[in-house]
Amino acid sequence: MAAKLNPSAPPDSGSLNDQSVSSRSSNRSLRVAEKERRKNEAEDPFVLALKYFSDVEAGTPVYGNDDVEKNMVLVEKVGYSKGLSPEAIAVMLEFAMSLRMGTTLCARVLKCLIPATVVPQEAVVRAVVWLGVGKIPISTQVLFLKWVLTVFDMIDAKDQLRAIYGFIFSFVTDENLCPFICHLLYLLTRKESVRVFRVRKLLELQSKLGRQPFLLHLLSLYKVFCPELVTVSIPSRMKSGFRNHTSPWKSALIAVQKRNGSQVASSISLAFTTKDKTNSRKRKHDHLELPELSSVVNNQAQTEPSSSRKVVPLVQLHSFAQLLENMHHIELPAQMGSLLGSSLALQYLDCVQDESALLRLNFWLGYALHEEFLFCSDGGASQNSEETLQFLNKLLSTQHFLQEGFSSSEAFLYKFLNVWDGSLFRPQILGLLSNIPVVPSSQMGRLLFEPLMKLFFTSSLFFKCGLMECLNNMLLKWLTWHSVYALEDDLDISLNSHTSINMTLSGFKDSVMELVHFVGRLVSVGLQLEGCHCLLLSFILDFYETVCDTFLKYGLPLVVMPPPGVFYPALFATDPVSVDRLAYIMYRYKVNLTSAKSQEKLTEAFHISRQTFREFNHYIVVMVNCLWNSKMFHPGMDVQLGEELLQKSSVPQYWTRFDLIYHPAFMSYAVDFHQKCWPGRKNMDLNSIKHSKPWSWYLEYLFTQGYDGLKQFVQSNISRQLTAGDGQSDCLSAEQR
Repeated sequence: MAAKLNPSAPPDSGSLNDQSVSSRSSNRSLRVAEKERRKNEAEDPFVLALKYFSDVEAGTPVYGNDDVEKNMVLVEKVGYSKGLSPEAIAVMLEFAMSLRMGTTLCARVLKCLIPATVVPQEAVVRAVVWLGVGKIPISTQVLFLKWVLTVFDMIDAKDQLRAIYGFIFSFVTDENLCPFICHLLYLLTRKESVRVFRVRKLLELQSKLGRQPFLLHLLSLYKVFCPELVTVSIPSRMKSGFRNHTSPWKSALIAVQKRNGSQVASSISLAFTTKDKTNSRKRKHDHLELPELSSVVNNQAQTEPSSSRKVVPLVQLHSFAQLLENMHHIELPAQMGSLLGSSLALQYLDCVQDESALLRLNFWLGYALHEEFLFCSDGGASQNSEETLQFLNKLLSTQHFLQEGFSSSEAFLYKFLNVWDGSLFRPQILGLLSNIPVVPSSQMGRLLFEPLMKLFFTSSLFFKCGLMECLNNMLLKWLTWHSVYALEDDLDISLNSHTSINMTLSGFKDSVMELVHFVGRLVSVGLQLEGCHCLLLSFILDFYETVCDTFLKYGLPLVVMPPPGVFYPALFATDPVSVDRLAYIMYRYKVNLTSAKSQEKLTEAFHISRQTFREFNHYIVVMVNCLWNSKMFHPGMDVQLGEELLQKSSVPQYWTRFDLIYHPAFMSYAVDFHQKCWPGRKNMDLNSIKHSKPWSWYLEYLFTQGYDGLKQFVQSNISRQLTAGDGQSDCLSAEQR
């Protein structure tokens, strides 16, 4: 009946009334909760302290003011224990830089600005603007810039800071602020920031202050973006240009991070640690872990319609397909060290080859390696060895992925080799050492040879083997870089796709030759010290297997023969594998020299030293006379003993003791062959193998044992002419050039 009397009423009006009542009840609860929250905040001493500093009038005295001291102590307590919220940082930063209560509290306020989460960009921009007022003392300005550099990666966005790039650049003329301003500009610079007048101003400062590292680093970044504007030469290897100005906030930031249990400030954790009280140069590498991949811009900035271009943080990409789709819109992470922990980030780095990204990454690595590892104490190393091991392994895997090393790790290694004991993180250090680019021959002795020689002669056999493997890998990578990056005219070689180091072909040949000669001198003495140990000899032969093929495999017109200190221990080795590998190496030398000789006939620019051919022919004659012709200890051989001494040895037919039958490496095969060939004989006569047919069978028997190197050597260097009669030996000779 009610429905009929009121036809306009909806059929479910009762349920709508219920919803309205529920909504009013919910709103009332929210209002009550908000009122309670405001009441609690109003009673919170910290909130009251912030309100005091926000509302305090200019000119309020500091001395004798109990309120300001009470509130300041409260803010310091919260800042050092829990960290300050973004709102609190904005209030206190504005209070300090506006000088409302003079300059007395400025330094004290800046030192307690420990972020709990992020730093609001607007507060930093306002503080930077206050620098232009001219009333702030220089010491306070320097402290503020140090704080900005410390928390730079915790600032929630950078767009407004980049918008006032020109204003910040204007402070570069102040000699006291110049190092810090250059550092801040280095972090903010983009291609559009580079202008002719700024380059000119930096060059003027350089002529006034000298070639300061902070000016050179900023100019080097400008040259990456606009090489046509920066015409001055920048050194390819520079010392760290910017100091890490973090000491006033270092320990407090670490403590806040640990208490909060978060990684919000993970970018700061790359290397923060307190100084050792007993020695300021010794540090404990407590924080070598890689920072997490995070965005340099906040989400709000990305969604603003006024954004001039689409920005996609790397952290939002999860597949290679997404990386390809957004390749030209990617925003680099806040902390460049996080690239090492992301395979997608490394793929981006490898594909795009962004020079500015590599400069930033090298800067991060340089600090992490030098400050937290190079100068660490032994105690720190033992306490955090697992963390450091993971860090070095990650760095090593990154270099293997990119197939090249970083300039910062190269500079670190040159210093570390002088203080290294040869055992601390040995596999990782040798792995990093094998990735260094080609070193100019004039610097190799000081940077590499001197420290490596000391380590080699004072370390164990296993270190010697590891170092030989490292040097072999180093040579392989150098030769590979040459074969890949050599230009068609063979005059200029770009050694590294991410470096400005260029070297002429002759300079590259000199460096390779210096390395090979150094290894030859090193291992000649090393084999004597270790009693020609077969394990060390194996690693040495690995190295010379690379050296013997430099021409044909890698296109380098260079052939370097092994020294006698390597050749003869391998020839007289007691294991057949070493003799077989030496035979293979000499075979490859012949193939390379034959090809090089034919190349010389085609072009006059190509030349292999006549001395190299003479050394090769001499080695071939020695091997053939020793293994084949049974003419050991004959006149003209390098190894000679007095006739009286040989007679006293009572060794029958001593001149045959190193042929393929009596050689210590092959005698067991000769005995086995004799037993299989003449099973009924009671008296063993190994000389019977030297007859024509048994000799041929014996050679085939040796070749079937897997000694392919020996087989190739015999086939390429020895001509066999069979004579009538089984009792006659073959007529054997070496094919000489």
